[in-house]
Amino acid sequence: MIFTHQYFMNEALKEARKALNKNEVPIGAVVVCQNTIIARAHNLTETLNDVTAHAEMQAITSAANYLNGKYLDQCTLYVTLEPCPMCAGALYWAHLAELVFGAFDTKRGYTTIKTPFLHPKTKVETGVLAEEASQLLKDFFAKKRN
Repeated sequence: MIFTHQYFMNEALKEARKALNKNEVPIGAVVVCQNTIIARAHNLTETLNDVTAHAEMQAITSAANYLNGKYLDQCTLYVTLEPCPMCAGALYWAHLAELVFGAFDTKRGYTTIKTPFLHPKTKVETGVLAEEASQLLKDFFAKKRN
């Protein structure tokens, strides 16, 4: 069975909800290789007291461990929010085949910087279930402000 980008993004949204339940910024990610989810992750920056514990970084590490290798050149990362420059840099070094993200991060996303961050061979698709991903974040931060 072949799954769609929406199917896998829904799985990333499930991870984002796990982060929300831990009072973490609700961002989730899954890594897919040969139509199989090989890694699931969500933000753990508060839990681990680690500013680098973004969902993407956790997913990269988990996928690399699963594959027993550092390159994700046959993999797709689905993440609910556009990666920051740190995560995009890590994706560059991992030689990620494809990045699919939901909502753009207009303040801190990697596309706000003009220098290319991703590997030249990485394909990018944006806007997959963007409204759902964006609403999770809006609700989280609205609750934080009150």
